[in-house]
Amino acid sequence: MKNILITGGAGFIGSHTAVQLVEAGLNPIIIDDLSNSHEKVLARLEEITGKSLVFYKGDCSDRSLLDEIASAHDISGIIHFAAFKAVGESTEKPLKYYQNNIGSLLALLDFMKAKQIKDLVFSSSCTVYGQPEILPVTEKTPRQEAESPYGNTKKICEDILVDYVKSHPGIRVISLRYFNPVGAHPSGKIGELPIGTPANLVPFVTQTAAGIREKLTVFGDDYDTPDGSCVRDFIHVMDLADAHVKALGYLGEQQVDFYDVFNVGTGKGNTVLEVIRTFERVNGVKLNFEIGSRRAGDIVKIWADTTKINSVLKWQPSFSLEDSMRDSWNWQIKL
Repeated sequence: MKNILITGGAGFIGSHTAVQLVEAGLNPIIIDDLSNSHEKVLARLEEITGKSLVFYKGDCSDRSLLDEIASAHDISGIIHFAAFKAVGESTEKPLKYYQNNIGSLLALLDFMKAKQIKDLVFSSSCTVYGQPEILPVTEKTPRQEAESPYGNTKKICEDILVDYVKSHPGIRVISLRYFNPVGAHPSGKIGELPIGTPANLVPFVTQTAAGIREKLTVFGDDYDTPDGSCVRDFIHVMDLADAHVKALGYLGEQQVDFYDVFNVGTGKGNTVLEVIRTFERVNGVKLNFEIGSRRAGDIVKIWADTTKINSVLKWQPSFSLEDSMRDSWNWQIKL
């Protein structure tokens, strides 16, 4: 059974991907410093998978820890999730983001070279497109100047990977540009668990519905969109997790010195107000929300053209926005 190292594997997307790896007959080995996740996720993963999973607490930039993992397990591939991801915080603390997000990738590439690990799936982001001029965005859409230091770290990491593959024979890399991950495992045992104030919309929605937060603010309703609120491509986290498994499988079929990039979204955009109304409708819950002023740095609208991932990786999303809202609420209730 192949061992796949997952950095940030106790986090939102990492934990769901661990489940999908087990489903696919692969063995996830999780490394996470728990700075934005909880150790109790690991017990939940074992309940879902019926397997005892290997976990190392620590930073994936720690070479001695990586060497310890490699001496105990034959690693055949890496999925690199571990990164700081709050757009707002990144504008306040850019050096923290550059140091962590770029430094961890450099450390991993150095480790892969030393241990002759061929395959890497990198967690990128649709933020590399900025506010695109033409929608939907394809993988050939020009990357714009980043709106935040967080977005810039993803652009820089992609550039590093392109250069590294060109210069280092024997490596195969896919960058997955995520759109907006939402939802939770249908069991309600794992989901998005932000520490402190959430950086994403849906945890704000569920926490407001649960009475943890007094109200939800929609930042602007005067944009050039169907109802004036921003448009995003919201993808269920289980579909996103499945894309990582497909990406690993595809890497295994390629010649070495391979690099490619794929959008991972649903291929359609929904407004923030549509998300709120869908949540209310499928769960029978009324949300206390207000319209606030526009938020600096917000992109007006973006959604993916998914033709490439559909045809090349044979990947299709199977969860709807309704499923995402239902699973998110189920997870919040079980918390």
